[in-house]
Amino acid sequence: MQDLKITLFQNDLHWHQPDANLAMFEEKIWANSNDTDIIVLPEMFTTGFTMDAAELAEPMRTRTFKWMQLQAKQTGSAIFGSYIVKENGHYFNRLLGVKPDGSCVAYDKRHLFRMAGEHETYRQGVDRLIVSWKGWNICPQICYDLRFPVWSRNKIKQGALDFDLLIYVANWPAPRIGAWDILLKARAIENSCYCIGVNRVGKDGNGIEYQGHSAVIDPRGTILGFEENREAALNVTLRKDELDQYRMKFPVHLDADDFTIQPAD
Repeated sequence: MQDLKITLFQNDLHWHQPDANLAMFEEKIWANSNDTDIIVLPEMFTTGFTMDAAELAEPMRTRTFKWMQLQAKQTGSAIFGSYIVKENGHYFNRLLGVKPDGSCVAYDKRHLFRMAGEHETYRQGVDRLIVSWKGWNICPQICYDLRFPVWSRNKIKQGALDFDLLIYVANWPAPRIGAWDILLKARAIENSCYCIGVNRVGKDGNGIEYQGHSAVIDPRGTILGFEENREAALNVTLRKDELDQYRMKFPVHLDADDFTIQPAD
């Protein structure tokens, strides 16, 4: 299994301006000199975290989807990020994982942030996603999902753990950034995996401030990369042999409790 090169983009977002955000991230992607396997963008990277879905939602396979396909093809990287999608009369906070061959997988946010009314605007996701890329199994989730460890629990399937890497894309506000830091470490440790969190910076159209704290954490809880309150591209290489050796020497997953996640209502 090869190592995996990761690039996280921690940026301010243009409020409710998809074209401006797509142009900005395209420039940032091409300005990053590091060859990389995965590019990760924040939650709702085309608009900022907003409840104005009726105004800003896109049908699948239109502007943002095609933009992600193009960036993946041109860079040779898989790209992850969420934006607002309208499908069958419903709105979704949908994360896409797009590969260089144009293929795409999707994850709809399971835990909707009720304190902002997200559960009243968007349709709840049903299925957890695990996607394979370059010999790694990856579980991408979105922001508020980070607070719910059962949803991200790494289970054994056919003698092996479900995934090697957890990715969280987020618009996580500054007043609760301490919880973000702690929970990213917890998710890495309890799941014996690498864990990535990508957050934005700046202030959104509702006056909410964000301080970044995008991070890459190994299964011991060690921080391999971290960016605080500034715009940055964070490049980190994940070592598959180190992950495998850790799991062999400290196989805590063999004593994990079995459980079943109930379907969403």
